[in-house]
Amino acid sequence: MLSVVIPAFNEKENILAVVSETADVLQGAGIAFEILLVDDGSQDGTFEAIEAAAGADARVVGLRLSRNFGKEGAIMAGLANAAGVACAVMDADLQHPPALLPAMYKLWQEGAMVVQGVKSSRGAESRIQRALANLFYGMMSRFAKVDLRAASDYMLIDRKVVDILAGLPEKTRFFRGLSVYYGFSQAKVEYAVKPRQAGKTTWSLTGLISYALGSISSFTALPLQITTFLGLVMLAVFVALGAQTLFNYFTGNAVEGFTTVILLLLFIASAISISLGIIGHYLAKIYEEVKGRPVYVVEKTVGLKRNM
Repeated sequence: MLSVVIPAFNEKENILAVVSETADVLQGAGIAFEILLVDDGSQDGTFEAIEAAAGADARVVGLRLSRNFGKEGAIMAGLANAAGVACAVMDADLQHPPALLPAMYKLWQEGAMVVQGVKSSRGAESRIQRALANLFYGMMSRFAKVDLRAASDYMLIDRKVVDILAGLPEKTRFFRGLSVYYGFSQAKVEYAVKPRQAGKTTWSLTGLISYALGSISSFTALPLQITTFLGLVMLAVFVALGAQTLFNYFTGNAVEGFTTVILLLLFIASAISISLGIIGHYLAKIYEEVKGRPVYVVEKTVGLKRNM
């Protein structure tokens, strides 16, 4: 059986459409399935729509989280409660086409443990969003040694990979990266991002930037080395200016260097602030991990016939 995990946050208008289309595609392909819809603390009646879908189809399971834990927490809640020998993860807004699921399932049957949905087209994005996405993927590739270019959360993974992800002790998760981080045989399926079926995205630019920074820091500590780099740059500047100052002093050409001093102080202050910011970000991550709070809390379920 294939478990299809669909996290949803304020997606009331899309629930019935994504369930209907996904069920039609999988049933038409002769694939046994269940659909797990995870309401990530929505406030627009999303869970009521999930209850209606579960009441109309016994293959639909609904989970409601006690609050908004974020997409990563919702995905992990779905994977932890999935019963399938393979699990697919897709968005509720139908930007991830359910029509590709049979092809992904076939690749899994042929031996691929991780089947990635790779974007051939990113859809309607601004130049800023596209540039930031390329910057993020470049940093992940350089720092974390994980190639996620054009990757997405649209993915099908084997039960073995699901169990590894569900058993991780870390609290800060990045599903897209963790799914490929552990290796295993992988395959890719290209798709073009479709327009949203209904509603509008809840992601803001600041939210995306925060998500990217959290994802990078959860994979690598290399950004901490930026502080060392800045220290070496400052040392080089000190040596150069010090040599120049001593030379001018001993040759009798010393002049007032007010502008130089101001620029140097601004450079030092900026470098120190950046370094403290990077260190502070990692300290905050350590703080979150040490607290050991759960990644998600399930408040209510519908259609779940097994123990949680």
